[in-house]
Amino acid sequence: MHRVIAALLAVTSCAAIAQAQTEPATAAAQPLGVYTLEQAVLAAGGSAPAVDAAAAAIEAAQAERTIAGLRPNPVLQGQVENVAGSGPYKGLQSAETTVGVAIPIELGGKRGARVAVASAQLSRAELQAAITASDIRLQVTQLYIDTVAAERRLATARDQARIAAEVLRGAGVRVQAGRASPLEQQRADVTRINADANVERLTRLAEAARTNLARRIGRPIDGMLDAALLDQLPALTFGPVETPPAANTLALAAADADLAVADAGVRLARANRVPDLNVGPALRRLEASNDTAAVFSISIPIPLFNNGRAAIAQASAQRSQAEALRRVTALDVEQAITNAQAEAANAATTARAAAGPALEAAQEAARIARIGYREGKFGQLDLLEAERTLAETRVAAIDALANYQNARAQLERLTAPATATTISGDTDR
Repeated sequence: MHRVIAALLAVTSCAAIAQAQTEPATAAAQPLGVYTLEQAVLAAGGSAPAVDAAAAAIEAAQAERTIAGLRPNPVLQGQVENVAGSGPYKGLQSAETTVGVAIPIELGGKRGARVAVASAQLSRAELQAAITASDIRLQVTQLYIDTVAAERRLATARDQARIAAEVLRGAGVRVQAGRASPLEQQRADVTRINADANVERLTRLAEAARTNLARRIGRPIDGMLDAALLDQLPALTFGPVETPPAANTLALAAADADLAVADAGVRLARANRVPDLNVGPALRRLEASNDTAAVFSISIPIPLFNNGRAAIAQASAQRSQAEALRRVTALDVEQAITNAQAEAANAATTARAAAGPALEAAQEAARIARIGYREGKFGQLDLLEAERTLAETRVAAIDALANYQNARAQLERLTAPATATTISGDTDR
């Protein structure tokens, strides 16, 4: 059954790749030794407990459908009459022994209705497996993006720590040359200490992020991650953006599947109103004459106290509930897609600005401040302010890029198509 989930994960991965190909690539082909997001998603699909649960649910639904198609078992019956009485019926002298079977005959299409209910429940279980695969992809994507962002924040902090150390050395030279006061060196030392502490803190966060990702995919990660994934931004668009349709999404397909189960339940309740026949062919032996005779019996229950109307009313109410929940789901999905699309677009705008003009301006300001500080044209406070602004802008750019990637992953999860649920060729039905 894991092959079904693996196939679903492969389909969702291919769909994500196809969607990513519609956006401009900001990096060249992946170098060797890079552990990609798609590899992480497929690895997680083979070790996630949710996959085991989904596979077990499909197996249970398949067994339930097999059970629904079985006919009722016949009943072996035995009966001894005219014994332990008085007169000629004393003892076993006049005993009549009857041995036969009672064969239930279902009427009203009950077996077909049961199979329809079980088949609908099996389709719902397979759809739940697709939902599980999509959820796994979202979880792994978010962990992957968080890990890449944490490692980039660590690299930025290390670069700032290196710059702070250089500023401290420069301040020491200026103090020794009598060109600056000792306060300037102390201020640079405080900046260096804070930068080193920030490196230590971000190191722990990066290690924790990588550990969480490795725990999710069920294997250690020794190689590098695809850091270029963080920089992929969509092309600029003008005018209104078309909202993806909600008709074929997993959430709406799940609501449709629940409605199909409820419809099948109504048909089963109606079929159960038809009484079943019990046919009992038997063989009777008469002890007194040592003769045998055939016996045939037919019985049918009388629907006097339970005529099945209450069961139909219950199934109809459940069907109405499923239909109403389907309408609610349609509204919720459309609203969630609209909000996620707006959030992704806003995150892309923020990331494009933070990682573009804002970062370039901060880098240029820091470069000018370093040159001016070395030449004595700018004071140390100007340099520290420029470096602090650059560090904050770099972190803001990383956060903005990570927010966009997570928002895009959430949008992909909401708009994931339900066509992947048709993969069932490897199931043992």
